[in-house]
Amino acid sequence: MEGQGKWLKFGFVGPALLILIGLNIFPLIYSILLSFTDAELIGGSFGFVGGRNYGRVFSAPRFAAALRTTGLFVLLAVGFELILGFGLALGLKERFRGKPLLLTLLLVPMMLPQAVMGLFWNLVLNGYYGVLNQILAFLGLGQPQWLTDPDLKFFSILMIDVWMWTPFMMLIGLAALNAIPTYIYEAAAIDRASRWIVFRRITLPMCGPLLGLAVLLRATDALKQFDLVMAVTGPNDPATQTLSALLYQVMFRDGSVGLGSAYAYVVLVLVIALASVFLRYMDRLQQKEGEVAG
Repeated sequence: MEGQGKWLKFGFVGPALLILIGLNIFPLIYSILLSFTDAELIGGSFGFVGGRNYGRVFSAPRFAAALRTTGLFVLLAVGFELILGFGLALGLKERFRGKPLLLTLLLVPMMLPQAVMGLFWNLVLNGYYGVLNQILAFLGLGQPQWLTDPDLKFFSILMIDVWMWTPFMMLIGLAALNAIPTYIYEAAAIDRASRWIVFRRITLPMCGPLLGLAVLLRATDALKQFDLVMAVTGPNDPATQTLSALLYQVMFRDGSVGLGSAYAYVVLVLVIALASVFLRYMDRLQQKEGEVAG
């Protein structure tokens, strides 16, 4: 009976496990092998080239440019989203009339697909018939070419991403604020602590772990930014070419599957490294939170 029970469990779990291996683990291992070959998108035969593809990745000027663009995008986008989102959370913490409707409206951008929003903003930011430029022209502020001016393309992508994902930071911020016990604030009020002291010594440290998790999720997602770049400016524009857009260009325009696989694993290593740094930082925040609660 005991042996039959083990086989019964495997009968339930086995099919799902096989599907997982087939759809995830096998492509992962196969792409690692391809990164050490000269495989092309068109052509069946390929040969082993060792680490030459990885050497080409790190020696390519376009990789350095895409890495700078991606790093700047992650830093600015996540930074603005954190500040604006937590500020909105502080303003929406208390109950007031119309709060559910306002929260629903603020969360709408986060719920829509990035590719669809990219196409939508492509129309809004059009330099000739876009709604934004029509409003600016009515106010006498000129008509910036948001999608063609090299100095404004990156800012346009950044603005769209901040508009879409600030509500995510706000939602996590609200959850963190509502998780703080009220008795801590009552004790601070008895001690006549100022608002700044309460914010710096209680609110910010106790919200830190959840905010750190939100930053981790957004940073790893922003490192893979592709949808907005593809929909707004295209993957070949040097001003907005991120690592994922460069990977797409290498894989599908140049047809270099082996080199593209090497690019993909370089991006994967960067994401894992960033996640490791944030996880250590979150552990420190949790220790500080325990000290504050104590």
